[in-house]
Amino acid sequence: MSNIKVMDENLANKIAAGEVVEKTMNVVKELVENSIDAESSIIKIELIDSGVKEIKVTDNGRGMDKEDAELAFSRHATSKLKDIDDLFNIESLGFRGEALPSIAAVSNVELKTSNKEVGTKITISGGKNKKIETSDLQEGTTITVSDLFYNTPVRLKYLKNLYIELANITEYINKMALAYPNIKFTLINNDKVLLDTTGKGDLLKVIYNIYGVDTAKKMIEISGENDDYYISGYISYPEIARSNRNSITTLVNGRVIKNNRLNKAIIDSYHTYIPKEKFPVVVLNIDVDPVLIDINIHPTKMDIKFSKFDELEKLIIKEVKDKLEKLLLIPNVAVRDEEVDYEISKPKSSIKKEVKEENIENNTTTYEEISLDFEVNDGETSEEVTRIKKMIPKGIVYSTYIIAENEDGMYIIDQHAAAERINYEKVLKEVTKDNPVILDLLVPIKIELPSNEYLILKEKLDTLINMGFNIEDFGTNTIIIRSHPNWIKEGYEEEDIKKVIDIIIVNEKFDLDKFVWRISATQACRMSIKANDYINYEDQEYLLDELRKCENPFTCPHGRPTIITYTKYDLEKLFKRAMD
Repeated sequence: MSNIKVMDENLANKIAAGEVVEKTMNVVKELVENSIDAESSIIKIELIDSGVKEIKVTDNGRGMDKEDAELAFSRHATSKLKDIDDLFNIESLGFRGEALPSIAAVSNVELKTSNKEVGTKITISGGKNKKIETSDLQEGTTITVSDLFYNTPVRLKYLKNLYIELANITEYINKMALAYPNIKFTLINNDKVLLDTTGKGDLLKVIYNIYGVDTAKKMIEISGENDDYYISGYISYPEIARSNRNSITTLVNGRVIKNNRLNKAIIDSYHTYIPKEKFPVVVLNIDVDPVLIDINIHPTKMDIKFSKFDELEKLIIKEVKDKLEKLLLIPNVAVRDEEVDYEISKPKSSIKKEVKEENIENNTTTYEEISLDFEVNDGETSEEVTRIKKMIPKGIVYSTYIIAENEDGMYIIDQHAAAERINYEKVLKEVTKDNPVILDLLVPIKIELPSNEYLILKEKLDTLINMGFNIEDFGTNTIIIRSHPNWIKEGYEEEDIKKVIDIIIVNEKFDLDKFVWRISATQACRMSIKANDYINYEDQEYLLDELRKCENPFTCPHGRPTIITYTKYDLEKLFKRAMD
């Protein structure tokens, strides 16, 4: 008896759904791409419970006749490829013919469509029991997908929570709106409008709709071409660089893609303009002959292969650098009201940093006050157990490395790494307190986010509230902070709070321990004295004593060594006083 059999079509569709439909965003993506391919100028996406309960996509495109509507749910049925040659000249967003049958296999689907001549309604439950009826003649198509994965509970179990699913959908629709500013996109979840663009073709207005006015005002239009590629779009001023790559949107012939080499080329264009681990806001359209690209490398069609990529890379780097070199990249400084009586706290331990300008009349060198930012014992002795014997400072070399000694040998201490370790353990203790010390802001801080990032933040809001942040909604995709825990550095409140929010947003798989480590390490670095900061003998003594009390005095929170040592025997060997 034969063991090999032709697979049941419904089973094959369910297997295909595992590649095409992994989360609610995949369903939205496939349906929206079909609407775009149908030349729609209005696309409305309505969700219930982030799409898990229902996804409804309505467009005003060409619509279908009865025969096409019925055939659309057959596997590998497509209007976009006719023969093998078309595979090498793909201009539509969809072409595989797998999406609709795969979606229908794992949900309940209702399709209403009309080409103004005939209206058709099709309902399918779990890929079976197809029912065909006549419908109204309103041109366009409406597809409603409900109870996703109801018949495949294992896949339903592995859906992310509702906030993450909605954030993924919102990020995708944001990028499609950037790709097609001439299409009016409306995204609604549980009757709340998350995005509503005008569809009038103004890309900068779409950037404003997504990122807010502050970002839109700091965008620069860019365009350029060579023999093979034409690029256009907007790049941001370096001063609004963000802590995650999600703000880089790349489009190839209108298709949103994610390509690591392409992202690297964009980031490299900002070299020396933005710090490492910071990323610009970019919307880059790339127009190219379809023959030079291959989009048929993954079922989601999100990645792409380029021919002559080196030429594209050179074009991007040249155009971005040329634009940046012509700009006056001096950020505007917010001027505070001089009449407001701000409370100024006294530094906990003052040290001096030498300023090179000299007072010519008095022939003296001036100093400015900077802060170690950790408490001073005022000479009190500590009974704490230490892992290093007391070290006596003997001097500093290169204004960075403290030379010290004890009976065991000579030590070289990196003053910044040592201060960073001390501050890190201090901040970590404060961050993990059950009852943190709260400081009120004289002027509340308002932060506007893209809607997908706002949704991720909303999911983790309890974490920030438990840490001592007083955060409230303040309009669409906007929050306001009225108070913060005491480990936020004075004078850098807005910058530090934005950094904390970015750390949450950039990590989809949120790990509380890693989050606490990263914000503690980030704050410690900001609080600490730096290389070339001048510190006197008393401050050197204090720094070494505090380092000895640390749980781990040997490395900074980023893993760099704080201290190295030479034993007396090591030194005697170097100077040939001791011979093996």
